[in-house]
Amino acid sequence: MDRRLVLVVDGANVVGSRPDGWWRDRRGAAERLRDELAALAGTGLADPALPGGGEWSWWPEVVLVVEGKARGVATVPGVEVVEAEGEGDDKIVAVAREARAAGPDDHVVVVTADRELRSRVEALGASTFGPGTLLGHLDRN
Repeated sequence: MDRRLVLVVDGANVVGSRPDGWWRDRRGAAERLRDELAALAGTGLADPALPGGGEWSWWPEVVLVVEGKARGVATVPGVEVVEAEGEGDDKIVAVAREARAAGPDDHVVVVTADRELRSRVEALGASTFGPGTLLGHLDRN
């Protein structure tokens, strides 16, 4: 199969959806999320909302977008970390646009609860998951 699954993660939105004290150490929280995403990239992702449903797994290319005090998180195998210099949403839209242009037949999924951001990336042809869906997969990993 030549299609990829590109998972673009709104780091601030996903980290902020977990009441685990992330506000005391935003960079540390982003690093923990990155590490969980790296594990997911290695074990695969199956979800009814993805092509193939829950029947088979995708090994996603993960892009974690970080901003503000979470910047400085390093890329690791399985997760590319992209820093937003300005507005995080604009960087997420740019990453989704680039992924769609690089592979028009690929599946680009943006993980965020932000309604406006969801609308912007869906207009580009990307799909969306809420943070709860992603966190459910991470918790099972």
